[in-house]
Amino acid sequence: MPARDIDEYLADLDEPKRSTLETLRRRIHDAIPEAEECISYGLPTFKIDGRAVAGFGAFKNHLSYLPHSGSVLSEIAGELAGYETSKGALRFPIGQPLPTRLVKKLVATRMRELGPR
Repeated sequence: MPARDIDEYLADLDEPKRSTLETLRRRIHDAIPEAEECISYGLPTFKIDGRAVAGFGAFKNHLSYLPHSGSVLSEIAGELAGYETSKGALRFPIGQPLPTRLVKKLVATRMRELGPR
């Protein structure tokens, strides 16, 4: 699916959710520029060779980074102080984008997990 679908997802959001997730989108894209952007299970997703590497979503009271893995967040748990996590999501406050360094670490950890392409 084209990036237009993610544009539409973001366009439906109110501020500051929209701008916060637009920043996250750029940071993910900078970390994996070769990724295909699409909507998967109703949420923006970045895929490489058909495999989900990262995604995000907007919810009523928070935003989420989705590593599409049950182990990425536990592997870097020491770097996630101050964030709420579940097995499959890293929640962060509306209006406070994840730092570039953390996004790069999340993506790199997932890419290692996926192995060679």
